[in-house]
Amino acid sequence: MSAFSTPLSPATDLDGVMAALSAVAKPAQAFIGGSWVDARSGKTFDNHTPRDGTLINRIAACDAADVDTAVIAARTAFEDGRWTRLAPKARKQVLHKLADLMSAHAENLALLETLDTGKPIRDSRAVDIPLAINTTRYYAEALDKIYGEVGPTPDNRLSYAVHEPLGVIGAIVPWNFPLHMAMWKVAPALAMGNSVVLKPAELSSMTALYVAALAVEAGVPAGVFNVVTGLGHEAGDALARHMDVDMIAFTGSGPVGRQLMRAAADSNLKRVSLELGGKSPQIVFADCAALDAAAQNAAWGVFYNQGQVCTAASRLFVEASIKDAFVEKVIAVAKSIKVGDPFDPATQFGAMISERQMHTALGYIDKGQADGGRLLLGGHRVQTETGGFYVEPSLLDITADNVLAREEVFGPVLSVLAFTDEAEAYRLANDTVYGLASGVWTASLDRAMRATKALKAGLVWVNGWDACDITMPFGGFKQSGFGRDRSLHALYKYADLKAVSITFKA
Repeated sequence: MSAFSTPLSPATDLDGVMAALSAVAKPAQAFIGGSWVDARSGKTFDNHTPRDGTLINRIAACDAADVDTAVIAARTAFEDGRWTRLAPKARKQVLHKLADLMSAHAENLALLETLDTGKPIRDSRAVDIPLAINTTRYYAEALDKIYGEVGPTPDNRLSYAVHEPLGVIGAIVPWNFPLHMAMWKVAPALAMGNSVVLKPAELSSMTALYVAALAVEAGVPAGVFNVVTGLGHEAGDALARHMDVDMIAFTGSGPVGRQLMRAAADSNLKRVSLELGGKSPQIVFADCAALDAAAQNAAWGVFYNQGQVCTAASRLFVEASIKDAFVEKVIAVAKSIKVGDPFDPATQFGAMISERQMHTALGYIDKGQADGGRLLLGGHRVQTETGGFYVEPSLLDITADNVLAREEVFGPVLSVLAFTDEAEAYRLANDTVYGLASGVWTASLDRAMRATKALKAGLVWVNGWDACDITMPFGGFKQSGFGRDRSLHALYKYADLKAVSITFKA
């Protein structure tokens, strides 16, 4: 994998950046068993940038044969102990080296992430890549702090429990935060001593491939970390059905999550960890002492990353007595958001991932209005002259029976609903099949505590949105999935608990 020889500045030399990115993006082969390989079929698929719809490169379209090769490489590496039998200190050093290399190549990674996904370069530089690096460092540092336990026993017996790696982990990650979500799974799985086969989303493979090259340089042994590119219904399904994969760790849509569970059941009953969709509520009470901050969070809670966030606060519930005034504040924030070229450092709101996703968002805006919703802001495609996939921040006033109160849009569409009392707020907020994130804004400690109990979600934020980090578990209730990313809990899900009892002559 090529690398930039000197730092590049999109603000002053965009043509040079695009030329350099084109060089870095080739070749786009899969990484299996420590080698760059074409798909065995020779097939590829086109990879376009959402920025202007132009072709970036062609990605290896791996299928079941390539997945089998990758799983064999991963299993061989696991069984011969080249990684899992290393002392924890040695694995820690390698993962820290990987984090160091990711930091040294952070600009390259950020530029590739923006090229692949259309997200603003300011976010790739300040959020996505730094968080991916921090995740790698966190699990490098945590891996030698996982202890077993000794049980109470008779005098002639010693009983203890230890955490042992599962084996081969299949990680299937989404396109909205490609490298960040990949490292949420890859880093703890490697830290626990597993081998990994990573299947990035077909729309965003480049940073995963780049990090595979860095992993080799860091000292991750061949076969321990593999990246198999390809389409979900081919490479992803093959990974989920493989009889020698011990676990599938997935972030993505509910329908695909169900398919993965069926595949696991139809194959070897492999474990499945799912982080799925959301229809997250953000509740603003009239007693909120920081309405300007609440308005900022209401807007950015759904418009960040063009609304393509599983925890997007897509349902805004506002106490009726302040609703009109508060909505005006939210609209003012939304209007201030700068939509533009993702490579412009001043851009705050870039392109959607694909033409299909753009039309999905626009279609939901139409459906919301057909269901009686009142469009208050946006609702249109913009930047059409670029050829890219841009939808402006949009806001609709709806009622609880509107399609926008039920279905996940995964786009920059905010729905506003009124409530009259606390009980109604919680009832409306919980009236969804999802349960990923939720938030409440209030000056009352008593009400805040009641809200944390009442809201049915894996994440509850009070007087803030997305106010947590790698140290806290991330995952959902209900149809938002099960299993947790982040925190020490993520380490434990990539391990089995073995109980050992030794009887001896006392």
